[in-house]
Amino acid sequence: MIHPTAIIESGARLGANVRVGPWTYIGNDVEIGDNCEISSHVVVRGPTRIGSGNRIFQFSSIGEECQDKKYAGEPTELVIGDNNIFRECTTVHRGTVQDNSLTQIGSDNLLMAYVHVAHDCIIGDHNILANATTLAGHVHVGDYVILGGFTGVHQFCKIGSHAFTAVNSVVVQDVPPYVMAQGHNAVPRTINSEGLKRRGFSSEQISNIKRAYKLLYRQGLTLDTAVAEIEAMDADEVRLMTDFIANSARGIIR
Repeated sequence: MIHPTAIIESGARLGANVRVGPWTYIGNDVEIGDNCEISSHVVVRGPTRIGSGNRIFQFSSIGEECQDKKYAGEPTELVIGDNNIFRECTTVHRGTVQDNSLTQIGSDNLLMAYVHVAHDCIIGDHNILANATTLAGHVHVGDYVILGGFTGVHQFCKIGSHAFTAVNSVVVQDVPPYVMAQGHNAVPRTINSEGLKRRGFSSEQISNIKRAYKLLYRQGLTLDTAVAEIEAMDADEVRLMTDFIANSARGIIR
C-alpha cells in the first residue's frame, strides 16, 4: 500500500508488496525490493539500492548526499541488503569518489534510533548499532558486532567481527575481532565470550580466543611477537584476529 500523500518520483522502482507511509519521499534512481515497509516522513534518495524485507521507520534519511566538503555531486551509491531495520531518525549517506563511490550495508542488521552511517562505510551482516551510534566516513564493520549506545567511531577505523563496544565508547583505532572495548578513548577489556556462546562457538574455540587475547593484551609482548605466537596456535578462529591485524591501517586499540 502506498499512501496518497507519499511522493514517489517516476524514476523510482518498487518491488512487490512495498508499503510506503504518509508524507514520505522516494527519489529517482531508488530501487526498493519486495516486502519492504517505509514508514511516514522518510526520505530516500538515489542512487540507492535496497533489498527485500527492510523496515525503515519515521523521519529517517536514507541515501542522502554525504557531508564531505569534497563531494561535488557525483553519482555515488548506497547499497543495502535484506531484512534490515532502520529505526527512527536514522541517517545513511552515499559514498564518495575519493573511496569506492559506495556506502554498503549488508543484511539482518538493526540500526536503532538516531544512528548515523557516514559516506563510504561498509557494514556486514547481523550487527546491532544501538541508539545514537555514529560512524564517521570510511568505517568498516564486520559481522555480529554490537556497538553500544552513543558509540562514536573515528573515520577509517575498522571494527572486527564479534566485537562489542560499551555505551559512550569513542573508537579512534581498530578494534580486533571478539574484543570488548570501552572508554574514551576505547581500550580493550576482555573478549565477547557471552556473544560467542550465543552464536554457537565451542568451549575449545572460546578458550583459544581467550588465549589469543591474553597474548595480545596481557603478556606484555610486542605486537609482532604476540601475532607470531597467536599464528602458532594454528586455529581458524584466531586466524580471524591475525588477518585483521595484518590489514589494520590505523593500528589496533592497545
